[in-house]
Amino acid sequence: MQYRNVGSTGLKVSAVSIGGWTTFGGSIEDDVTGKILRTSIEKGINFVDLADVYARGEAEKSAGKALADFERSKLVISSKVFGRMSDDPNDRGLSRKHVMESVERSLKNLRTDYLDLYFCHREDPETPLEETMCAMDDLVHQGKILYWGTSVWDAKTLQKSHDLATDRNLYAPVVEQPRYSLLHREIESAVLPTAARLGMGLVVWSPLGGGLLTGKYNHGIPDASRAATSKWLEDDLQDANLDRIRTFCNIAQELAVEPGQLALAWALLRPEVASVITGATRPEHVESNVGAVDVKLDETTVKKLEELFPV
Repeated sequence: MQYRNVGSTGLKVSAVSIGGWTTFGGSIEDDVTGKILRTSIEKGINFVDLADVYARGEAEKSAGKALADFERSKLVISSKVFGRMSDDPNDRGLSRKHVMESVERSLKNLRTDYLDLYFCHREDPETPLEETMCAMDDLVHQGKILYWGTSVWDAKTLQKSHDLATDRNLYAPVVEQPRYSLLHREIESAVLPTAARLGMGLVVWSPLGGGLLTGKYNHGIPDASRAATSKWLEDDLQDANLDRIRTFCNIAQELAVEPGQLALAWALLRPEVASVITGATRPEHVESNVGAVDVKLDETTVKKLEELFPV
């Protein structure tokens, strides 16, 4: 396993990490979650990424149960706050009230005294940025979180947050969590360079394009797959995309690597990317994904891939 610093901080995370979106506490049972996390840690993964909204807290609970068997100091555990957690009008967003109450709930669910990383899951236009940042700053001073970050924030808000941190002497966000893969390279225009300039690291979600870049949808939609149970991948499941992915899978075959490993290896070429967050429904998926750190790509292959999936 490779370990990379998160931006300009001294925090090191595994280049391949494990996340619980749509799986932990949801599509898989607790015993499978335990097997996946055990395999992940045995393979050198130290970063486990969660969110309060994943399965309405059940993902945190499932992971917390499994992670209790491991030495806490060797893990980097994250969660997120923003999503609607109930019908209560204050049980959502990035208000001071919701942030402070949500972190306590996440800590209880995860059976830990602190989070290494705490993400603001989206921007909140209904809450002043200064209010959110002061809450995060207080949590750092209280020792309940060690660092805080953002997820799917635009470049202008990232800049504004750092300007405000300087003006008010607040802890600034140190990491952004955007969607990034060969299929979705939008962050390269503004978010990626802005985050890098500000000293923020990137831990990216959906680096396998929701599973499309593994080739699993090349010949149709498997029963019980993510595409079969939600509309989230509907826009990407177009014929033109699938034709490109089939070509991509042929390139992987020529390189004697799995398509998913090739997709992850490409994302990890960016020095700004500290970790690619992967999902798994079986331990075998983890074993395959961690193999990406050993895949070496030459300039010709990188050019071929980026021409196949232009920005």
